[in-house]
Amino acid sequence: MNDVKTEYDYLKHIGEPIPKSKLVWKRFWDIIFGLIGMIISIPFIIIFGIIIKLTSKGPVFYKQERVGYMGKNFYVVKLRSMRNDAEAKTGAVWAQKDDPRVTPVGRFMRKTRIDELPQFWNVLKGDMSLVGPRPERPELTEKFFKQWPEFPQRLRIIPGITGYAQVNGGYDIAPDEKCRLDNYYIEHYSFGFDIKIALQTIKIMFTGDGAR
Repeated sequence: MNDVKTEYDYLKHIGEPIPKSKLVWKRFWDIIFGLIGMIISIPFIIIFGIIIKLTSKGPVFYKQERVGYMGKNFYVVKLRSMRNDAEAKTGAVWAQKDDPRVTPVGRFMRKTRIDELPQFWNVLKGDMSLVGPRPERPELTEKFFKQWPEFPQRLRIIPGITGYAQVNGGYDIAPDEKCRLDNYYIEHYSFGFDIKIALQTIKIMFTGDGAR
């Protein structure tokens, strides 16, 4: 019998979502701070948008399909931190330390998380939360599910701009470690846990400590 998992088979392995009753305050603060964050971010988006345009070829913004809450796909928006042709020959690949595809200004934006600022729009739309597992691309989600069957468990909660795996690892964290940290976050979810992660993220933005 062929036991090869077919595309999107991981949807059957997500598990029960976090009860909405536990997420009421999460959504309330997402709207409040998402709006504040969007307003504060506009000057930074404009400044770095100009720098991106002057230092590399390609668009300022990068739109990419990701897998969201309970397996529903959506498009995430970022400031472009890589060369415009970064995946022309390779397709979807996992980010790595000192990734040669990243531009000089992109390296700074990634270290300070500035490239993620446009995602406050995704938060206001409800596709994302301020805090939660970082959403992955459909191709990578399918690939990782075949290696780690527990990977889809991270879809039980709305994905976030920042998360427990990000403040404890960075862009180049290994997929299995990311899976472990994300599932730890879900199993121990609380509003207080979100606040702790948010404060750690703010520290990283100003110091670069823990970011790669």
